[in-house]
Amino acid sequence: MATHRTKIDSSVFAPAPTCVAPPVPDAAGPVQRNKISIFLLLAAGLLTLIFFFNSLSAGAEQGLYFGLLFVIGLGLGLALFHSRFGFTSAWRQLVAVGNGKGLRNHALLLGTTATIFMLLFTTGWGGFGNEPTPSSGTIGVGLFLGAFIFGIGMQLGGGCASGTLFAVGSGQSTVIPTLIGFIAGSVIYTSPLFFPLVSDLPGIEPVLLSDHFGYVGGWGVTITALLVIVAISRVIQARRNPPPTGVPPTARGLARAFRGSWPMWAGALVLALLGGAVMWVSGGIWGVTNAFALWGVKFLELFGFQPETWEFWQQENWAQMLEGSVLSHQNSLTNFGIIIGAAIAAAAGGTWAFARNINWKQAGIAVFGGILMGIGARLAEGCNIGAYLGGIASGSVSGWLWAVAALAGTWAGLKARALFGMANPKPTDSVC
Repeated sequence: MATHRTKIDSSVFAPAPTCVAPPVPDAAGPVQRNKISIFLLLAAGLLTLIFFFNSLSAGAEQGLYFGLLFVIGLGLGLALFHSRFGFTSAWRQLVAVGNGKGLRNHALLLGTTATIFMLLFTTGWGGFGNEPTPSSGTIGVGLFLGAFIFGIGMQLGGGCASGTLFAVGSGQSTVIPTLIGFIAGSVIYTSPLFFPLVSDLPGIEPVLLSDHFGYVGGWGVTITALLVIVAISRVIQARRNPPPTGVPPTARGLARAFRGSWPMWAGALVLALLGGAVMWVSGGIWGVTNAFALWGVKFLELFGFQPETWEFWQQENWAQMLEGSVLSHQNSLTNFGIIIGAAIAAAAGGTWAFARNINWKQAGIAVFGGILMGIGARLAEGCNIGAYLGGIASGSVSGWLWAVAALAGTWAGLKARALFGMANPKPTDSVC
């Protein structure tokens, strides 16, 4: 069974399949792994304290705001690691072998998040004086092209935005090239050589279901659409008859919550609750990728670059982001939390290990895939989290269109993987 599961995500850069623990190199014995885990737990705890006290230095209320976002990020990292909640693998398995289990867990995540958002929107209940606000994206060439490119990049890079973060945190060093490429692609998009070429792509104003049906009516349309998708995925799966899902080895009892493998449905529910918490605290959706652009240009500033003179970074929201500290940026705080949260989870389970052997050809492919995701996310105004999850849960039509374009990109990405010599799932492979 283990051999079959390896075939599903044979690229060394793909995050661990949703139903198995991340691989640990044979060279690291139990004693060595325990030492690494203890050290990592202490280091992660120290970093958590540094982030928390740095937040408090901004003032009591603002410090609590920053601290809560970081703590929510820790929870997201724990949930992503334990459930191996995948966007890349779910779409890959659907397109390649017709297994819709991952997509049905997407529907659970989307529907639960949409329900939480609807309650927050209708009551206006938010923390720190921030009123919960739906997220919507422009519908146009940028959306379709960006999501399509992002779908290709996911399959070549072996992970999505959130998947890359939790994989890096859990010790999968082979995903670092994907993250580097993701940051580089985000910066490339904002550069004076690229942004002017795409800044005026045709599009129409965002469309929110709540503007036509109200918040409750828009929620009803969203839930109905998700139920239809679940039914269709079952029909497709029945016709293509993929192999049965494997059962992952895991801890039992209470220990499973901290050291074991969670069912994907459990991960979906926890992620939805934490995504709702981000909305309550900040008034906006959980996002990931705009932080990558900020990290990249902040790094360039160390070498004398002046991104504040670039047209992209002169836009009001982005200019304010550039002027502030990375540690006061909402998405950066949750991103750091995801990385550290996944590291804590992996260390607690004794599975954190840093792989030393790198296939440089695969690393180059991963960087290229990351660059495509970085450019695609900015073109489409978001990734699988901000545009897909945040958009659909907010009742934005753009979220659904992003999903369709990204699914098409997934198909193209599977073709590209074959061209690069990367294995794809086969109808005879078991899936998890």
